[in-house]
Amino acid sequence: MLRRIALFIAIVLLVVLAVIFTALNQQRFAVDFAMVRFEVSSGLALLIAFSAGFLGGALWRSNWIARLLAERGRLREALRLAESRRRAPDGEPPESA
Repeated sequence: MLRRIALFIAIVLLVVLAVIFTALNQQRFAVDFAMVRFEVSSGLALLIAFSAGFLGGALWRSNWIARLLAERGRLREALRLAESRRRAPDGEPPESA
């Protein structure tokens, strides 16, 4: 519960800082994106670039985490198989020599 509250407070704080940053950086400049040209404030442009980088990093990291979870599943299955082979047919562990 405390983690959720801390996460919520951190997100609210980041949003407030982003709004203040955008409000304080009102210089405007033209951006050419593919075939479209538009004007944007420097604060907003930086926030968009930061957000795009953050989302790209999160997507890359989620792919990495998915591979780790799949590997963990394979390792668990291999462990179950090894334990089942180790047990004797009557359910008793084999005697050591």
